[in-house]
Amino acid sequence: MNIIPDYNSPASLSAFLEEKGMAMQKKFGQNFLINQDARKRIAAALGIQKGESVWEVGPGLGAMTKELLDLGAKVTVFEIDRGFAAALQEFYAEEIKAGALELVQGDVLKTWRPRLEKARQDAACQEAAGVPKYFFGNLPYNIAAALIADTIEAGVRFEKCAFTVQKEVAQRMAAKESSEDYSSFSVLCQWAYDVKAICDLGRANFWPRPNVESRAVLFSKKADFPSCQDQKLFVKMQRALFASRRKTVKNNLTKFLSSYNHGGALDADKVLEKAGIDANARAEALSVSQILRLSDAINFFIMQSCQ
Repeated sequence: MNIIPDYNSPASLSAFLEEKGMAMQKKFGQNFLINQDARKRIAAALGIQKGESVWEVGPGLGAMTKELLDLGAKVTVFEIDRGFAAALQEFYAEEIKAGALELVQGDVLKTWRPRLEKARQDAACQEAAGVPKYFFGNLPYNIAAALIADTIEAGVRFEKCAFTVQKEVAQRMAAKESSEDYSSFSVLCQWAYDVKAICDLGRANFWPRPNVESRAVLFSKKADFPSCQDQKLFVKMQRALFASRRKTVKNNLTKFLSSYNHGGALDADKVLEKAGIDANARAEALSVSQILRLSDAINFFIMQSCQ
């Protein structure tokens, strides 16, 4: 049976990897958070109660997994590295046997939907519609935006999420309109969640040391989720608005509407007028509520043209 290495010690982690003939995979963006106080602070931000369900992405050797299990959470981990997956199966064999921990191997971008569907089909599942209450992860920069956007676009919202990401990604998540970091990703995140920082994490908090600064961010599900008439239309449209940042809303909207043009009914000027938005504005100047209003204006004319 493997002895769990000291999660706070680079020497202990390095010795374990060397003994097992394992190496950190740069392509997976692997870095261990070796600051225990930071791990506890991030886990505590979720406010987990005993027995509640959590999805964790990229557990590595289980440093954060242990914190979640210690809080009494029922944890499902998504791990792409076979070596780490095997180690977790040994380290936490008892928790797996007891049903407190489940391991899903493979690329989370490909496995999260099947796992969610499995939960929804499970008659014994006590989670609302199969969606776990919490979503957690020390996310590598190369998948962070893609994974978060993927879940939001699929209509999946968790009660709370805690992500450790590259600081630049975190700034985009929380950016407000008219700021340099405001983007389509900002709109998606703030449409679904209230976003706030938990703490900044310098490079020394990780092993191996990354080349970037990191930030832990808390997402809280909006209690007054701003609905729209057609969520798929909204997601596609808002992405199109930011496709060419130097162009006006009218120019980007005209290009987008060409795919919805029913006998000329979808005219950009008419849509913008109905939404009360300046045709010469740029996407980064529009608030989330304005973009939602624009989406509903498009939907109005689509419905009108179908009558």
